[in-house]
Amino acid sequence: MPHQQLLADILRSVLQIDTQFEDDTLLLGAIPEFDSMAVITVITELEEQLGIQIDDDEISAEVFESFGQLYSFIQQKQAA
Repeated sequence: MPHQQLLADILRSVLQIDTQFEDDTLLLGAIPEFDSMAVITVITELEEQLGIQIDDDEISAEVFESFGQLYSFIQQKQAA
């Protein structure tokens, strides 16, 4: 499964919403269900399903601002 689809599936599952995600879909602050606990759960799911490690100092509101930014962050983590 392409990682963009996997990310969308993780977000739909964690947030328990049925939304189509585009690169410019705003996340943190725009979706009421996307709170700090949801961020932690999304990070955990990404680490488990993609085999990446996300350090605490890499987590910022900017990374979670939009679907496209989060997807770009994931791509960078996998390339590292």
